[in-house]
Amino acid sequence: MKFTPEHEALRQTWKTLIDREINPHVDEWEQAGAFPAHELFKKMGDAGLLGVDKPVEYGGSGLDFSYAMICSESLGLVNGGSIPMATGVQISMATPALARYGSDELRREFLAPSISGDYVACLGVSETGAGSDVASIRTTARRVGGDWVIDGGKMWTTNGAQADWMCVLANTGDGQVHKNKSLIVVPMKTPGVQIVKKLDKLGMRASDTVQTFFDGVKVPVRYTIGEPGSGFIYQMQQFQEERLWAGAGTLMGCDRIINATIEYTRERKVFGKPLLDNQVIHFRLAELKSEVEALRSLVYRACEEYLAGTDVTMLASMAKLKAGRLRREVSDACLQYWGGAGYLWDNPVARSYRDGRLGSIGGGADEVMLQIISKLMGTLPRLGNR
Repeated sequence: MKFTPEHEALRQTWKTLIDREINPHVDEWEQAGAFPAHELFKKMGDAGLLGVDKPVEYGGSGLDFSYAMICSESLGLVNGGSIPMATGVQISMATPALARYGSDELRREFLAPSISGDYVACLGVSETGAGSDVASIRTTARRVGGDWVIDGGKMWTTNGAQADWMCVLANTGDGQVHKNKSLIVVPMKTPGVQIVKKLDKLGMRASDTVQTFFDGVKVPVRYTIGEPGSGFIYQMQQFQEERLWAGAGTLMGCDRIINATIEYTRERKVFGKPLLDNQVIHFRLAELKSEVEALRSLVYRACEEYLAGTDVTMLASMAKLKAGRLRREVSDACLQYWGGAGYLWDNPVARSYRDGRLGSIGGGADEVMLQIISKLMGTLPRLGNR
């Protein structure tokens, strides 16, 4: 993939903002269990970072998706996964369908302030009984006059405690499960929206994640994104961008952990010589770096094909699968070389170990990625064909 001076300038803008506005505060936010989303997103919005691939008429830069990939990759410089994940929801998870299919009125009302950083967005897809199996969601929206009345609930909602609006996937009909769903914008202050509880997670401690209930929540039908009944298709398209984002976001994060481990093992002496001089260590780090570069090639290829208009469901699923597993592998291997220091809670490798575990679960579990890949390979068994 060929990068332009504009791509490199975007990288530098992110690095400057991360060095000044994020990394000095990450430890504090981790302890607090949240970060000031409105304040930080506003700084990102002012720097033109939240809408690089969104339409110019709504405050975006009108660039292609490769610039969003630069955003994701650059966020790997953050000393933890919470802020990159929350920012990813804002840029490439809650807003792509709105930007692509929303009415002009809806985009002015919700997309423009999300790009400027005045609004925080969240995505409502997963439920307590429907995570990776999106087709089985139970939240419903029934039409009453000119309104949708929404009942149900969503789980694992990143940014939920601070969000201004949620992109909600709900059943709006009784037909086939892939054709009876719609994406609906739901302002979080609408009567009947209840934040039930903030979830206490293993990792991603600085990112607020909540469970939400909808009890007779009434929103105008004009808040529907695109065509009613097309929500499942729109969400699958959003997943392509989300999974490419996950792949790109793993690259620099793994590089950061590998580089930190090189520095530590070079300085740490055992039996009179640097730990790094042990072949088992520098060979293992060389293997891990090679795996990161292999993932980079896959992600860049998938992005190029996506820009060319190709359906990259298989490549995006492969990138997501590989990214989740590689982040776990890198964190686990590097933590071992830090010894007891790596087992301390605030150690950057320990944080990566905790945060990175989500990569094989969130946005579609590894097993779902394997199922998608197998289906596209033509090797997935068909029901009744046993």
